[in-house]
Amino acid sequence: MQYEEPADQEEQKRLRKQLSNAIRQAQVEQQKKEFVRQLLDAKAYERLSNIKAANFELYAQLVDLIISLAQSNRIQGKITEAQFVAILNKVTYKREPTIEFRHK
Repeated sequence: MQYEEPADQEEQKRLRKQLSNAIRQAQVEQQKKEFVRQLLDAKAYERLSNIKAANFELYAQLVDLIISLAQSNRIQGKITEAQFVAILNKVTYKREPTIEFRHK
């Protein structure tokens, strides 16, 4: 019989919990990916994959938006590339700053 120190047991519990959380998170991401793949046509999905490589935060935001649109029944059929670009433009739109000159 070998005696393990309580700190080692706590460390093992913590590592197991981290591993199970990581596995659960990966499963959720895989489910999201499959669901979005069903909602987008091939070119739109390819564009989304390119966005994922360039800007993961924007990718996550778009995936969440597309899923919420589908859940609220605002999507009919597959999203085409043109529709996806329109969604992308709405998400990334930033108002251009204006310069005002005031004469005294």
